[in-house]
Amino acid sequence: MRIIRVLACFIATAVSFGADAERAGAEGRRLLWGDTHLHTSYSFDAFLNGNQTADPDVAYRYARGLPVVHPYNRARVRIETPLDFLVVSDHAEFYGGIRDIYNDGIQEPDPNLIESLFYWYNEREIRMAIDEGRGPEYFAGLLPVAEDPIEAARRWSAETGAKVPPGATVSARNAWQRLGETADAHNDPGRFTALLGWEWSSVPGGANLHRVVMTDADGPRTAGFLPFSSADSPFPEDLWAWLEKTSAETGARFLAIPHNSNISKGQMFSDRTLRGEEIDAAYARARRRWEPVVEVTQIKGDSETHPDLSPDDPFADFELYPWYIQQVRTGGYQAGAGDYVRSALRTGLALEQRTGENPYRFGLIGSTDSHTSMASAEEPNFWGKMAYDSVPENKQGRTSADGPVGWSMSASGLAAVYAEENDRGSILDAFERREVYATTGPRIRVRFFGGWSFGPGDLAGDVAALGYAKGVPMGGTLSTTGVEAPTFLVAAQKDPRSANLDRVQIVKGWIDAVGASHERVFDVAWSEGRTMGADGALEAVGDTVDRTKATWTDDIGAPELATVWSDPEFDSSQSAFYYVRVLQIPTPRHALYDAVALGLEAPTVGPSVIQERAYTSPIWYAP
Repeated sequence: MRIIRVLACFIATAVSFGADAERAGAEGRRLLWGDTHLHTSYSFDAFLNGNQTADPDVAYRYARGLPVVHPYNRARVRIETPLDFLVVSDHAEFYGGIRDIYNDGIQEPDPNLIESLFYWYNEREIRMAIDEGRGPEYFAGLLPVAEDPIEAARRWSAETGAKVPPGATVSARNAWQRLGETADAHNDPGRFTALLGWEWSSVPGGANLHRVVMTDADGPRTAGFLPFSSADSPFPEDLWAWLEKTSAETGARFLAIPHNSNISKGQMFSDRTLRGEEIDAAYARARRRWEPVVEVTQIKGDSETHPDLSPDDPFADFELYPWYIQQVRTGGYQAGAGDYVRSALRTGLALEQRTGENPYRFGLIGSTDSHTSMASAEEPNFWGKMAYDSVPENKQGRTSADGPVGWSMSASGLAAVYAEENDRGSILDAFERREVYATTGPRIRVRFFGGWSFGPGDLAGDVAALGYAKGVPMGGTLSTTGVEAPTFLVAAQKDPRSANLDRVQIVKGWIDAVGASHERVFDVAWSEGRTMGADGALEAVGDTVDRTKATWTDDIGAPELATVWSDPEFDSSQSAFYYVRVLQIPTPRHALYDAVALGLEAPTVGPSVIQERAYTSPIWYAP
């Protein structure tokens, strides 16, 4: 089988990504950049951790590029490059209630509101903790204890049901209405899309099973319901059933996005349900319908893969986050196949072979999970996860065993979406067909198509037009009854404000005749001046980062990389998936910027440099 490889440093002036906004049809889909996962002062943990003033209005204004006041340090801050869309997704659990509890007044508290935060927490203690600057410590004490997630979910469901105190309902309804009004006020189709959403924060036994729910509904339509929370049910099947029912009643569209599978204790992408039952075809179909994409990278680390799961991948050791929700120390973390996206895609192939349906046929996006109201994924302009992380001194730790601190976090990520228009409906359309991808922050532009007749000459033409005409885009499926290997057209372009590209890789996963799954990473395009050794390893790109100044140069790498590639190990009888991983050259990590500012030789926690990256949604091959 022949591998076709073209290095973009020789063809950079010839590659055309297409004038996306000027053409009709699929090839005219626009590349939009956004964040689907942002918390404001309406989230109880954001409020406890220093964000008491930055509400959804601040969030949308920051995303649009307007200067805003930081809620903790009160500095004037601004995003470097505005977003095209934003989903405000505060926790559904006690939505907006923490603001009412705090502002209710310590002398004559509302008895309903006293019980509205997790039912048993004391309003007076909450106010005192916030006023004394002990919000983070207080919040840490409220986190769930470590126990078996399945048993914890069963017990929580049996003990609580849907018992929500009336004060919590009133607070949530008022805050939800304000979000709808604010989103509609900022929504400007064609220029900026303000989407409504929330986070369903199921965390049985400390296993992160959170989903961000987003909708195309406007304020008046969302007035007919309140966000479904884990207090209603900790089981994702019940969330999907609620989404189906509410969609039928209101005409609104919904989708749910799993995030931080890396700390799910093996449960996010398990081969069994959270109820401990075998996954069947009906479950697989429901999950694929309501969860067409997953969040592969964000502030709490990267969820693509782990060295324990991909020992032959030298780039698997990236932005690891070895702490569960209850903040057990590093020694208690264990990576499982159900925690990471690549192994989940492999599990999906195995489940499809057994049940006829694949629950894990999902696309990939990135988003921030910022709790500052600021969608900051820019490495030199990163404002941390919590508001108090805006101060460099607050991000330090003595050792990595201290648990997560600001420098443990990742300045990540972004959702890249190919949509017909910049509006609510078009963005959801793109998510549903999985024509989306993730980056860890830089706006690396990527096109990825699969077909049967791509050749090197296609790189000299309009990549988008040829890709759609001759194949399927990321998120699509190829099938054939023949034996010829598919060809893949890949083109990647650097972020003009960021660094050159190191290489383009294609990650393949497949399942063999006896039901065992496998994976392999192929280097398919790279910057000039390097060779691949006899062992198949490509020379490292080098490192131009000046650790004393937190700067780098583009003396290495390439501004564009493109190739047409054919799988040399293709077997037409085996189901498979392929996705693209694009790596930048090394650049300063956010912790190094802080360390230089503080006069330190290096960060006390975390690496000084990072190789930012992009992950496309897969293309599947089905025999």
